Formats: sequence, structure tokens, C-alpha cells
Amino acid sequence: MAHFKHYINGEWVDSESSIDVIDPATETVVGSIALADIKEVDLAVKSARECVTRGDLSMPRPAERVEYLLKVVGELEKLKDEGAKLLVAENGKTTAQAVDEFDNAIRYFRYYAGMADKIEGRSIPLGEDYIDFTMYEPLGVSAQIVPWNFPVDLCARSLAPALAAGNAVVIKSPELTPLAMTFIAQACHNAGLPNGAVNMICGYGSTAGAALVEHHDIDQIVFTGSVATGQSILRAAAQRAVPCVMELGGKSAAVVFPDADLDAFINDVDWGIFFNAGQVCSAMSRLIVHESIHDELLQRVIKLAKSQTFGHGSEPSTTLTPLASAHQRDAVLAYCQRSLEQGASLATGGTAIGESGYFVAPTVLDKVSPDSDVFKQEVFGPVLAVTTFNDEAQAWQLANATNFGLVNGIFTRDLNVAMRGAKALRCGQVFINEWYAGGVETPFGGVGLSGYGREKGQEALYNYVRTKNVAIKLQN
Repeated sequence: MAHFKHYINGEWVDSESSIDVIDPATETVVGSIALADIKEVDLAVKSARECVTRGDLSMPRPAERVEYLLKVVGELEKLKDEGAKLLVAENGKTTAQAVDEFDNAIRYFRYYAGMADKIEGRSIPLGEDYIDFTMYEPLGVSAQIVPWNFPVDLCARSLAPALAAGNAVVIKSPELTPLAMTFIAQACHNAGLPNGAVNMICGYGSTAGAALVEHHDIDQIVFTGSVATGQSILRAAAQRAVPCVMELGGKSAAVVFPDADLDAFINDVDWGIFFNAGQVCSAMSRLIVHESIHDELLQRVIKLAKSQTFGHGSEPSTTLTPLASAHQRDAVLAYCQRSLEQGASLATGGTAIGESGYFVAPTVLDKVSPDSDVFKQEVFGPVLAVTTFNDEAQAWQLANATNFGLVNGIFTRDLNVAMRGAKALRCGQVFINEWYAGGVETPFGGVGLSGYGREKGQEALYNYVRTKNVAIKLQN
């Protein structure tokens, strides 16, 4: 076991208290990490503020930020294999999934390195007596709270554009899975980023998280997590009108028409709801299928669910990984039980499996009512809710019948149907004929209870700057 520390002002800093990190597949301790309180939060924010005041990232030519980010790419490449092993142990992911998460983090730094010197304003014509132009300035200190389901990926997703725009960052890692994230801080350190540009602390949301979002010296909050926590952060941010980027989860639907390629779609179901045990904000948690193909598709999905093999992520045969904690497992099982009480039919699963670890059997719930909790609320587990429709208008109505609006998918060979759906669906991203289509380059975010602001793509970069207008009256 190893003990990990906070990264503050270019140094690794320990705390009086620490927390053990548990392997969710075995329920054994894999390591420990220093536990932050208000003191460490103050130190991290102070370090970031001093970096901003010195202008370490904002004053030099943007080309220097390009070089910093490219150096981080190189350092992460060196660290990713070791980091991926740690991610498997603390998060329960398979080895392939953990390596891919580090690779995705590397993609973010490479992508935003290519944009760091292209944040350009524009001139505005006001007549011959005026010169008017806009310029983009970094916000300052960005406070970023990272969730436990994809800690390395989602840390890089917000850290890279924040640095590209010239901000300093304070990251609060999740207490369940904080260890592999430290490799990002190590890569930034090895790349020679200025002291205070990146600070990483681990702490509980109720203490370190609350102290961070309420701190008087932060200029922005970036949060991915639950609706309830996001709403609490927004209330704190409102006291000082601090701008936020909020990604609060989803209840995403795959709408499947009779002409869909069902052989291809089964692979989408596998990735959409059983990948990472369904602990994905954009998971395919609802299947809205035309009644004419319901029976055939249901049998295929049941067969897929029963084919999953659970085990430790380091075992090559593992396809179903554990949930992150006993609390998460129990919450998922409670949703399954409540759905049956509300009229759903259990097609398969719905139980805990294994003698140790936080595993839940791949679950398919049929005949799910649009009024039930499992149809409307985010379960965050390997649970697929199946509902039928009989015409196109009803399909879009059912897909929109939640307060979430992150992503949805449409599966059809008819381009006209697909494009009508893309316009009708109330969400931030629409997948057509492939779940998780897109990538680092495509903007991601939601509407309604899924939050606001956009991560990924060019749009994300402009979350991290403010626009300033300069208007000049020429003298005669």
C-alpha cells in the first residue's frame, strides 16, 4: 500500500488525517491519501491566487501554454501504465478501461494545447472615428470538483481547457477514487508548470468541498456530480455571483425504431448500460422501443445481460465491474425493488452477486411506467428500463418525460426520422445509430436537471474566459 499526498504550490503536502481507499471488487484497502480540511483548502486557493496575480500563465505569449500542455501529454504517456493499474484497484475498472481513461486524459491535453494560442477576439466596426475590439481574459482561479466514476478522464476534461485559457486551478478529488488522479498532478509537476498553476487536494464534500466553493478567492466553480450537491453548490455560488459549469447527470433514452439494425444496437446496449457497471452520467438507462420489435429486442438484451462476467478488473475475462461503494450498490438495489412495487416486470438481474465486492447483476426491467422512479430518476448502475411506443410522436414525448436532458439516442435507417428526433429531443447531445458517438472534440452538457455549460470541444474553452470590450474614440 502507498500513501498519497495533496499537491499544493508545486509540492506534495501531507495532512494530520488520512483516508483509506477501498478496492470495490475485493473490499480491501489499496492505499491511503491525505485528507484535506479548511487549512489545506486555504493553502491551495492562496497558491492559485498568487499564480494568477503573478500572471505566470496569462502574461507570457499563449504559445508558452501550448508548450506546457504538450509537455503534460508527454509526462502522462510515461505515467499512464502505472496509473492505470492504480485506477483498476481503486475504481474497479478493467485494465483496458483504465488505460483508455488515461489515453482520453492525454487526448484532452493534446486537443487544448492546439487551442491555447487561438483564443482570439474580434474587431467591431463603429465608424471611422472609433476602434472597437474584444479580447478574452482568463477568469482567474478555477475550483474544480471531480466525481468518482471517471476521475482521471473528468479531471483532465476541465483542467486542460482551464490551463489553456491561462487560469490557475484547485482540484478537489473524490474520496472514493482519488489515487490515480495524483498522476495528473505529477505530470503537471514534471512538465514544469508554474507553482500554483495546478493544486490537487482530497477531502469530503461536506468539509473540503464546501470550504472550496464558499471560498472568497475563487472565480469559477466546475462541478460534475449529483443534482442535490450541484444545487447546494449553486446556492453557495449565488452569494458572490460566481460563474459555474454544472454537469449533474442524466436519464438518457435510446429510441429504437422497427428499421433499426438490431445486431449493431446490441453492442450499443453493452457499452451504453453495462460499461463501468452503468456508472456513467450519459448511460443508456432507458430503452424506448417500438412495440412491433419489443419482444425480439427484449430477448436479445436479456441474453446480453446474462452473458456478462463479473470479477476483478485485472482479470481478462471480466466484463462487469463493481459499483464504487456499498452505499451505491444498496441504492441501485433499492431502485430495482421500488420499480417492481411500481409495476415493472423483472426480466433479469435485480440482485447483488458475488461473495465480496459491490457487484449488482446486470438488470433489465420491462414494462416500466413513465410515472415510475426508475423511468425518471438516475439510478447510476447496470439497470436498463424498457418502455414501448407505438408512433413517432409518442417516442419523442417519452424520451423527454424526465427533468434531465443530457443525451439521447435514435436508432433508425430513416434519416428524416432521425433529424426530426434530433430537433424534438430536449437534451444537449443526440447520438444517432451509435451510443457514445463523438469524442473529445464534441461539446457535452445538458439542460434541465442535467445542468448547464459545456465541457469538451471548442465551446468548453469559452467557459474559462470572460469577454472584455475595448472602445476607443479617436481624437481629431
